[in-house]
Amino acid sequence: MFSFDKRTLYVILFLLVVFSLRSMTGDYLLSLLLTLPGVIVAITFHEFAHAWMADRLGDTTPRYQGRLTLNPLAHLDPVGLILLIFAHVGWGKPVQINPNNFTSNKSMGTCEALVSFAGPAMNFIIAIILAFVAALLSAFAPATFLYSGGGQILGTLIYATISVNIGLGVFNLIPLPPLDGEKIFRNFLPYRALEWLDRNAYTFNLIFMVLWITGLLGEVVSPVIGLIEKGIFSLVGIVVGVIVGIFL
Repeated sequence: MFSFDKRTLYVILFLLVVFSLRSMTGDYLLSLLLTLPGVIVAITFHEFAHAWMADRLGDTTPRYQGRLTLNPLAHLDPVGLILLIFAHVGWGKPVQINPNNFTSNKSMGTCEALVSFAGPAMNFIIAIILAFVAALLSAFAPATFLYSGGGQILGTLIYATISVNIGLGVFNLIPLPPLDGEKIFRNFLPYRALEWLDRNAYTFNLIFMVLWITGLLGEVVSPVIGLIEKGIFSLVGIVVGVIVGIFL
C-alpha cells in the first residue's frame, strides 16, 4: 500500500491526533471506541483477502510470511490503524507477493489485479453480510432487546463496521498510487501508459497526499460511500422483506 517516508507519516499522525484530542468530547471518545472493532475487522479481512487470493493463484509468499490468517496482529499497522480511526484514511501491513510464483493459467497481470481487487471485494462482502445481520435483527429480535442498552450498542457496532468496510473498500479502489485501484487498473494499460505512470509515480503520490490532507479526497469519496451504503441496505431490505413475508 503506502510507500511514503515514515517520518512524514509520523508527523501527520501526531498532528491529527493532537488536533482530534483538542476537540474531543465524551461522546466523540465513545464513538471512537465503538468504531475501533469495525476498523480492526475491516483491515484484517482486507489484508487476509489479498493473502488468500495470492495463495489460491499459486504464490505461497503470504503463507510463509504468516499472512494467511485472521489474527489482527498479523495485519495491523499501528500508524495506519490510528490514522484510520482519527482521519478515516488508513491501511494495514502490505501483503507481499511474488508474481513469478503464480501458477494460474491466467496472465501475470490478471493475477496481480485479482490479488489487488480481493481486499476491497472482501470489505464489500463483509458490509453486505452485516447489513443482512442488522436487517434480520430488526425484523426478528424482540423489541425489548433492540431498545435495550446492549441492543443499541450491538446495533451501533454493526453499523459502524458496515460503514468502515464500505469506506475502506471504496477508498482503495481509487486509481491512484499507492492504492489497490492503481494496481488493478495498471495491469490493463498499454506499455507506454505504464511507462508514463512509472515516470510520474512521485507526482501521483504527491497528488494523493494533497487531496488527502486538504480533505478533497473525502469530498469525492463520501458521496460514493453513501450511495453504495444506501444501495446495499435497499437490496438487503428487499431480500429480508421477502424472508419476513414467508415466515411471518
